[in-house]
Amino acid sequence: MAGLLAIDVGNTQTVLGLFDGDELREHWRVATEAERTGDELGLLLRGLVDLSAVKGIAMSCTVPPLVRAYEELAGRAGVALLVLGPGTRTGIPVRYEDPREVGPDRIANAVAALEHHGAPSIVVDFGTSTNFDVVSAEGEYVGGVLAPGIEVSMEALSARAARLFSIDFAEPPTVIAKNTTAALQSGLVYGFAGQVDGIVEAIRGELGAEAPTVATGGLAGLIVPHARTLERVDPFLTLQGVRLVWERNRAA
Repeated sequence: MAGLLAIDVGNTQTVLGLFDGDELREHWRVATEAERTGDELGLLLRGLVDLSAVKGIAMSCTVPPLVRAYEELAGRAGVALLVLGPGTRTGIPVRYEDPREVGPDRIANAVAALEHHGAPSIVVDFGTSTNFDVVSAEGEYVGGVLAPGIEVSMEALSARAARLFSIDFAEPPTVIAKNTTAALQSGLVYGFAGQVDGIVEAIRGELGAEAPTVATGGLAGLIVPHARTLERVDPFLTLQGVRLVWERNRAA
């Protein structure tokens, strides 16, 4: 068997990774389409990986209609499927008022952060929303912060301001911009960097500890160089968390 196919289905993008043990051998990023059927997903995945050589599929999914589609795919392919959700063995206590409200990607991030970066730690995930998730010194998931994501914020600004437009997500040449594109880029990069620093510092103050941070998500590399509180980037943190949860459930 080739290994485990780990999948992180987000609202905007889906990230897939093929693991051999704990080694990520290959990875892909595709657009998330909520209306895809199991057959369509089968065609997509067979273009990337030999499903007959996969021992299992583990996934985090924030788009509920796609869970059924992946179940259909796994059933037809004869591959074991684990979907992170309530009742899944994760190995990390969840100290949330209603654990069912926590997105599975957030739990996967916390699991991987604890395993690879220790406790306490703070994960900042730059996705459709910007998620801040906190692992306490005791190794527990204790909650976090949800803020609008970079792409969502720019789309909202473009939609509401007739003279503004969508831009490439890139670092501006200077903070003080000389044209509209650079001005939007400056606001995006330095605005989100400042937001991250403010939230991380507030979290650290409440924890009473200088918890290290790890950034993940597709646009993390754009913000990390400008945020003084972001110390490292782990682009496949969520996939690693999904893999760890799979292993803990297979061993149970």
